[in-house]
Amino acid sequence: MKKRWSVIIVFLICVLSIFGQKGKLTVMGVWGGQELDAFLKVVEVFEAATGIEVQYEGTRDLPTLITTRLEAGNPPDIVALTGLGLMKDLADDGALVDLKKVLNMDTFKKDYAQTWIDLASYKDGMYGLYISADVKSLVWYNPKAFAAKGYTIPKTWTEMEALMNKMVANGDTPWSIGLESAAASGWPGTDWIEDIMLRTAGPEVYDQWVNHEIPWTDERVKRAFEIFGKIARDPKLTWGGPLAALATNFGDAANPLFTDPPQAYMHRQASFIVSFIKTNFPDLVAGEDFDFFIFPPIDEKYGTPMLGAADMISMMNDTPEARAFMRFLATPGAQSIWVSELGKIGINKRINPNVYPDDLTRKMAKALQDASTFRFDGSDMMPPAVGSGAFWTGILDYVGGADLDSVLEYIEAVAQEAYAPVKTKK
Repeated sequence: MKKRWSVIIVFLICVLSIFGQKGKLTVMGVWGGQELDAFLKVVEVFEAATGIEVQYEGTRDLPTLITTRLEAGNPPDIVALTGLGLMKDLADDGALVDLKKVLNMDTFKKDYAQTWIDLASYKDGMYGLYISADVKSLVWYNPKAFAAKGYTIPKTWTEMEALMNKMVANGDTPWSIGLESAAASGWPGTDWIEDIMLRTAGPEVYDQWVNHEIPWTDERVKRAFEIFGKIARDPKLTWGGPLAALATNFGDAANPLFTDPPQAYMHRQASFIVSFIKTNFPDLVAGEDFDFFIFPPIDEKYGTPMLGAADMISMMNDTPEARAFMRFLATPGAQSIWVSELGKIGINKRINPNVYPDDLTRKMAKALQDASTFRFDGSDMMPPAVGSGAFWTGILDYVGGADLDSVLEYIEAVAQEAYAPVKTKK
């Protein structure tokens, strides 16, 4: 590990020395805990090589703070955006810098798959830079606990339902769910809905739903909520029932899998949960004490799609310091530091697989590469009022016992207003 780090740092210092900049820049993001620690390690190398000081400002309510700062004429230089919907809104407002004018696009296109360029592009510009990806269609489990009870990995939803029934019959609780995330509470539930939509309605309908070409009251959307609700609202299927799901922080939601005896046996969460498991249980060995399987297909004709998300960085002020930092973040060296600290997958194609912390992460990277269908996190692509607003609160209301039709009617009302101006802009 030390040798690997030294090679990365030497490489980055050589690359960054060409920038020759001094000064300071501000970065705003939602990172905290191990994610923030990893980002600060990236910053440390950049600062040492360039002399540029990076000031980080953290917030859990980024859309609101960005709006406030823009109105005050004091936006950050760099922002780690929480979704494509926010990126498009800011780009429409002229608040983001087109990165095609910042990066060497010839080199960039060699280092990045077209998928990631397309996802960051809007109208005629590219307004985001992806530095890492999270695979979301994962179910985490304790292999030793599974083996002790004779539980096997389900390959289909029919097998998943049989496994859940077997666990309940044995007096075990199948799932642990955590929806609490301060101002962002509810988002873990949106991932459930998105994974289920891909598996019950298919990618084309999923795209229509994300773009609000079908209403939230559509029966296919309702079905996805019902499948999720059957699990999340049932105390026999979810540890602690709805109250625990609503009160448990997403970062702690895998903990019940590792108690003795286990309080729950499965946890659906993105690849980044690895960092929380390692923090909460530093003695656990990846691949031995915790592992994952892919969220099973539900309707056979749609196969096993992969849902994912990514860390996206945008530039709000066009300064020499901000340009240097964006160019740095696009390098394989910078991303190697970031992903080697976290359970994430690098975007730059020149990243050496050996930088990943374990075989489990390499296994996740392969699962992403092998997926027949990939779709980006739906809520991240929706307008903020929907994706990080009504959808989040709707999940909380539904799990808390609210009538599903009322919840979907509420989200639809918000969506009608939120999407209307987007469709009329030229």
